[in-house]
Parts: sequence; C-alpha cells; structure tokens
Amino acid sequence: MKKCILVVDDDSMNLTRTQIILGKEYDVLTVESGIDALKKLKETKVDMVLLDIDMPKMNGIETFECMKVFAPEIPVIFLTASGQEEDVVSAAKLGAVNYLKKPYRPQELLKRIAQGLEK
Repeated sequence: MKKCILVVDDDSMNLTRTQIILGKEYDVLTVESGIDALKKLKETKVDMVLLDIDMPKMNGIETFECMKVFAPEIPVIFLTASGQEEDVVSAAKLGAVNYLKKPYRPQELLKRIAQGLEK
C-alpha cells in the first residue's frame, strides 16, 4: 500500500508539479491552505505533510503548530521560497523533519521524503 502525502501550498502550479513528481510512488492529496490542511488531516490518514511556509491567512508555521495538537506523529517537511533563516529555525524547533527551498529538484524532494518516512 502506498504512503499518503498531503501537500499544502497556496500556488496551484506548485501543487500540480509536486503531484506529478510524487504520483508514481505515493498517494498524493493537495490543499491550498493551512485551514484546509487541518480539516484534511482530521478526516484522512496521512503519512507525511509537505507544507509551504508562506501562505495567506494561516502560514505554514501556524498550521504546523495547530497540527501538532492532534497529529504530532506525522512528519513534516517545509517547502519555502524565501529561504529565510528564521523560517528554517522555527520549523526545526517545532520538530520538522526537513525543509526544502523552492524551486527544488525532483530527486531531492523524493530523497528527503524517503528519509523523513524512515524516521
């Protein structure tokens, strides 16, 4: 049975690209907001979350903080276009298993997901 990965990004092009990269190896769910991600996580068994940091209304850090209340065991990899050090530090302090700066190479994303699922 394939592992299920939830991808959270407010950019539909990023969601489509990630779906294409991961679709052969994983079941991929996509949502465009942190609020939708929290709803999806309450309804569906998910093995990992790929979470964009910079999103309107509820950013990735806030989403992760809420997620940890009811799903602390799910590994999270942050995806960030900014690469700002404080974002990366915040993500690591909260317990993210990794982060990846956009745009990323497909092989690098697959490698980090495999590593994160092993932990």
